[in-house]
Order: sequence, then C-alpha cells, then structure tokens
Amino acid sequence: MKKGIHPETYRKVVFKDLSTDKMFVTRSCAPTKDTVTWEDGKEYPLVKMEISSDSHPFFTGKMQFVDTAGRIDKFNKRFAKTKFAKKKDDAAPEAEAKEEAPSE
Repeated sequence: MKKGIHPETYRKVVFKDLSTDKMFVTRSCAPTKDTVTWEDGKEYPLVKMEISSDSHPFFTGKMQFVDTAGRIDKFNKRFAKTKFAKKKDDAAPEAEAKEEAPSE
C-alpha cells in the first residue's frame, strides 16, 4: 500500500441498516456523531445505512418488479417531441435506400 494516503483512525463502528434494523460491528473510519450501546455493553459510533446485504435484493433474492415496458413508452413519447426524433416520412426513404443497395 502507498504510504500517507490511507487513514490511520480506524476504530470499531456499528453499522445499522435502516430498512431492516439489523446492526453489525466492523472497523471503519467513517465519520459519525451518533453512538449506540452494543451487546457487549460498550458504546460505539453508529453509522446509519439505507441498504446493506441484509436488505439488498441481490442478497435477499427478492427482486423488485420494474415496469420496463411503461418506462420505454414514456421515453419514446418524450423523445418523439425532440428535434432528434425521426419522422415517419424521413424513415421511409432510408428503408428504401437499404433495399435498393446492391448486395455483395
């Protein structure tokens, strides 16, 4: 490891997953003002997280349904209003040109 670029203030810290309330202790230098009393009776700094391996869909196997068809339709409607969208009249000559091109 390169010298002088890694912090030297590692200490035991409790991380708490806010969506499942699961907590675990590990070494970290993450800054925090909150503290919590751990199972061993000692007080440790507390870092709150939105997602951890306890709540992430990849680790839990519970994937969320994503409405991709609806998102694609919404994108196409917005894109059709831009100057970059091809009009149906513009697309037709290109299709004909591709058909007329000699094949090698």
